[in-house]
Amino acid sequence: MNSQITSILVSTLSMSVPLILAALGGVLSVRSGIMALGLESMMTMGAFCGVLGSYYSGNAAVGVLCGMLGGGVFGICHGILSVRYKVNQVISGIGLNLLAVAATTLLMQLLWNNKGSSPQVVSITQDVLGSPITYLMLAAVFAEYFVLFRTNFGLRLRMVGENPKAAATVGLPVHRIKYIAVTICGILAGLGGAYLSIDHLDMYVRDMSAGRGYIAVAIMILARYNPIMVLFCALIFGFSDALQIRLQG
Repeated sequence: MNSQITSILVSTLSMSVPLILAALGGVLSVRSGIMALGLESMMTMGAFCGVLGSYYSGNAAVGVLCGMLGGGVFGICHGILSVRYKVNQVISGIGLNLLAVAATTLLMQLLWNNKGSSPQVVSITQDVLGSPITYLMLAAVFAEYFVLFRTNFGLRLRMVGENPKAAATVGLPVHRIKYIAVTICGILAGLGGAYLSIDHLDMYVRDMSAGRGYIAVAIMILARYNPIMVLFCALIFGFSDALQIRLQG
């Protein structure tokens, strides 16, 4: 019985890591005034680019960095569409989600002649308490809380999100702050995607994010856009996922 409880708790943390990372990114994006419906695309590209980097370099750390870069690029794209071209943020986010699925499927066919999955790649070595990405996630939770509520930049970011006209009136670079927030959002979501493909598994599978980006949106809303509360809310979802897998077994 004790071993089963321990297994469920470990699985809970493992299932929660990508959700927490994506939700943390979404909190920054929403706090800056940009909806985070594109999280699914950022996680998908993070997962794919993570495998791509690990496949060609033979190094899992390079894969993680590539995953963060892939997510960050889609974050910037969402920012450009939303800020510069004033595209409806819902349309922008959903459109990027569809683009990510199509692009990764096409690239898998071109690179590996397989639309379903990639070859196995070098994955991250885990210890008893988890992987390095787990520790990065925990650090990100408290770092984001500190930045948002204890620094001048966090105050400016929240002001830009709540009243951009007033922020521009006092001389704040509204567009720049929005771009920074949505780019960091993409990097965090990309890290969550890379966790799925080169930590949780050792390959990329089509539709690997499996709706986790949308779950992350629900988590950050439930947490009222507070990074600390994101941690606890995501653990609830992770526990539910781990428990249903255990019950099926």
